[in-house]
Amino acid sequence: MDTLEHDQKIVKEVLTETANFYTYNEIECKPIFLDETGNYLLISIGWDGDKRIHSCLVHLDIINNKIWVQRDDTEDGVTSELVAAGIPKDRIVLGFHPPSVRPHTGYAIA
Repeated sequence: MDTLEHDQKIVKEVLTETANFYTYNEIECKPIFLDETGNYLLISIGWDGDKRIHSCLVHLDIINNKIWVQRDDTEDGVTSELVAAGIPKDRIVLGFHPPSVRPHTGYAIA
């Protein structure tokens, strides 16, 4: 299995587990996987009483053999799950941090 396929597999596994955890009551957390474009999302959709919920919980991209964490609104973060599953920190970019902050995160800068 090449690196891209390996990364896609891990990203899908981590996001599927996360989606199951964040699905509750009338709110479904739906994983959206687009291998051909390298986009991976978790979308929360449903109703919280009278309030409509429709938001992006997690957004990951695979760009130039690195996993970019564009958004992560989970409580503990999916980054540690990616590392635990075998993705090295030097191949994960915390894209939600400004470029000036990334060298201080312990993850890839770009």
